[in-house]
Amino acid sequence: MPRIRPVLLTAVAALALAACSAQSAPEAAPTGTASATFAPVTLDNCGTEVTITAPPTKVVTIKSTATEMLLALGMQDVLIGTAFADGPVPAEYESAYTSVPVVSDKVPGQEALLALEPDFVYGGWESNFSADGAGDRAALHDLGITTYVSPAACKEEGYMPDPLTFEEVADEIREVATIFGVPERAEELVAEQEATLDAVQQPAEETTALWYSSGTDTPYVGAGIGAPQMIMDAAGLTNIFADVHDTWTSAGWEQVVAADPDVIVLVDAAWNTAEKKIGLLEANPATSQLTAVREKQYLVVPFAAGEAGVRNADAVASLSDQLTELG
Repeated sequence: MPRIRPVLLTAVAALALAACSAQSAPEAAPTGTASATFAPVTLDNCGTEVTITAPPTKVVTIKSTATEMLLALGMQDVLIGTAFADGPVPAEYESAYTSVPVVSDKVPGQEALLALEPDFVYGGWESNFSADGAGDRAALHDLGITTYVSPAACKEEGYMPDPLTFEEVADEIREVATIFGVPERAEELVAEQEATLDAVQQPAEETTALWYSSGTDTPYVGAGIGAPQMIMDAAGLTNIFADVHDTWTSAGWEQVVAADPDVIVLVDAAWNTAEKKIGLLEANPATSQLTAVREKQYLVVPFAAGEAGVRNADAVASLSDQLTELG
């Protein structure tokens, strides 16, 4: 369902939006990074109405997915701060990323955020915006700061993707590009990602897989409707927890042992590396007997590539290449 619609910039419309507690971007002149194709828009973003009357020029991103979305669209010039990085950015973004100040290793506090005087804050999760975090969305709006959440991370009924698809990832790319007046860049990026997916070779035989995100006593795994499922589907892997109607879920090791997956996808994060997970799997008497563990059939995905965003297509291609190397 489309989330974008043109808006008429009249005084009546502005008053109506204010009465509905909608969010409006502060008036600003378009920058050199925005194309002449920008048009004011209103977005239904996770149930919050957001009006963009001019391309944002002072942007803070929270979570790697948000940061990398803007870097992939060539919008580094409007970034005045980033926070909550889930790992290093891809090599092609390194040069642009190093020029952007890091506000916080986690969700920034309101004081740190407001000190930057942003006009737009882009969060990867809805939970990034809370009273004890970066600030409630309504409160930030009252301060003249527009907020936006990755649509793939929406949790409310009617907004949560069910299931998440690459078409919805492409919709977010296009939506963000519309906000900044660079729709042509979105089309180029989407075309590149579609080409990457089209080139993926899926395994000739069914290959079952566990998406192991985190956890020790209780593993946190990829379930049936989120980014892990979308990525595994595209790579030709059969998720052993595909029947769980959630994005991620807590599971029991006994369930994993009973399924005995052919391969294990390990999410690599600085706070819980793939190597650490391998050590756990190989030391545990039960999981050490899994076929994938005995034969070291491990696949690795960076944490940031395992959440909905611009790295998902490359994650699929990487899994396919790793499968080929495993034989």
